[in-house]
Amino acid sequence: MATFSQSTIDKGSDILPDFLCVTCEDKKLDEIADFYCESCVKFYCGTCIGMHSQLFTKHAPYGRGDMKKWPLAKKVEDFLLKCDIHRDQITEIFCDEHSELCCKNCAFLNHRHCQKVTLISDIVKNQSTDLQQLSFSIQRILKKMKRLQDNQDASIQYVQSSYDEQLHTIQETRREINAALDTIEQKTLKEMKETLTKLQASSKSDVDKCNRFMDELKRLRDAIHDISDKSKQELSFIATRKCKDKIEQSETFLQENSLQVKVSITFQPNSDIAQYLSKLSGLGKIEHSTKTLKLQDNPNKIITVQGKFVHNVKISSDSKVCSIIAICVLPDKEVLVIDSNNNKVKLLDQEYQVVSHWSATAWASDMCLIAPSEVAVTLNATHKNIHEIQFITVNNRQLVTGSKLQLPHLYRGIAFHHGYLYVTADTALYKYTMNGKLVCKMYEDNTDSYTVNRCAVSPTGDRLYITNSSQHKLLTLARDGSVLATFIEPALQSPRGVHVTPAGQVLVSGLGSSTILQVDSEGRRRLATLATQEDGVLKPMSVCNNRYTASLIVGLEDNNSILVFKVQ
Repeated sequence: MATFSQSTIDKGSDILPDFLCVTCEDKKLDEIADFYCESCVKFYCGTCIGMHSQLFTKHAPYGRGDMKKWPLAKKVEDFLLKCDIHRDQITEIFCDEHSELCCKNCAFLNHRHCQKVTLISDIVKNQSTDLQQLSFSIQRILKKMKRLQDNQDASIQYVQSSYDEQLHTIQETRREINAALDTIEQKTLKEMKETLTKLQASSKSDVDKCNRFMDELKRLRDAIHDISDKSKQELSFIATRKCKDKIEQSETFLQENSLQVKVSITFQPNSDIAQYLSKLSGLGKIEHSTKTLKLQDNPNKIITVQGKFVHNVKISSDSKVCSIIAICVLPDKEVLVIDSNNNKVKLLDQEYQVVSHWSATAWASDMCLIAPSEVAVTLNATHKNIHEIQFITVNNRQLVTGSKLQLPHLYRGIAFHHGYLYVTADTALYKYTMNGKLVCKMYEDNTDSYTVNRCAVSPTGDRLYITNSSQHKLLTLARDGSVLATFIEPALQSPRGVHVTPAGQVLVSGLGSSTILQVDSEGRRRLATLATQEDGVLKPMSVCNNRYTASLIVGLEDNNSILVFKVQ
């Protein structure tokens, strides 16, 4: 086997191999290799390959585009060969009776009485493996595991929200009685806190299990990808067994958790507490209710509007009429809005009152949530050559600016999914890493001025939605940027904002038609008209679902108010 240097770069898997340039390594430099020369059996970086090519003109090194022709990384080989129980031993035996991979120690300790214990090297002579199908199976399980993890995270937030709501009832009850209740109040709050901790611990346990299974599945997926073209039959067999075992364990776990439990806490005050104060041990009775929900959300469930509220978001320092061009809802139920006319990001409390704001030095055009209390805001000022993404964190009701990304072009809309930023630039959609590195230009349409206005990503990341304002379209793209569907109809004119709910429901605002529409998740047909000009929706710039209060928030052009529709 060829000998070579390798390192590991964190790209979502701790066994993902990379290789070091041997020439640089001799100089005690760790430089990632970009080429492998099969004739030299060595790796070279982009700089050293030039000298190599001058010295060895007949050698034909393989670049990273031909990594299938590179040797299998030793770290991957060790990961698969190493016995799961005896870490210093190599897996080289298979017990057919127990369907287990074994090292020599395992075979001696646990399988010496078994009749069908065979060397793996003998088994693979007459048996093939389907690594590609295993990779698909792992990917399927990972998606289910991620959905379960997201639902359990949401459960933690939900019980926290109900806990926060019931604290208000406790405080109201407390005001009606005298100071002698201090001790009883502390006992009640302690019991409630213990209940919260106990309930959250159950969901956190499932989240931790999801993380463990997902990590193991990802490692196996990466490993079988690396050996798929290496003709390593022993490794393929071992990988097959490990994958099947881990898939079986994961599917069992998913089956056991196929129904998601939604837990909430309620506090029921005792109206006779003053009369029976000396006999009571707490302010009231703390209970929790459990709702069993199906794990799978329905992205095409039609939203029903039940009522409307109007909230003023103008503040004294605003010099112009507000235009709410973007909206984000934080997990603690606070809301961030961009007022583009006044170049401000405003923080609203749970009653939609402005409690804080941040003044931008350029035109703020869009924002997206990237963490529970952090957003990314797009800023542009062409005459000042400013094209930035500003990260802002909400801390104790204050907007704190963080780092910035400088990109080489104007960008109008922004969305975030699984560590990547999706940025629109009037006629194109780009994909960037969180440190500002361009991954690719996903889509482009130069037939008009604003063919790529705003964007949104489905919860699973398999679909992207972009508004084509100039041609009155909503486009649905695949992960690779190819167009899956085009939605056009008279009820949607000059579409501006597009939003996807956590359940996958697609909402789009028609600036020219003064409508809010719900479109099916395929992006092919209208499911419902949620609001029109008759409902007060005049030139809607943005729309956002507030899942914590079961409502839709709509931002309008040249209007000092936002509209909040209660929905079901």
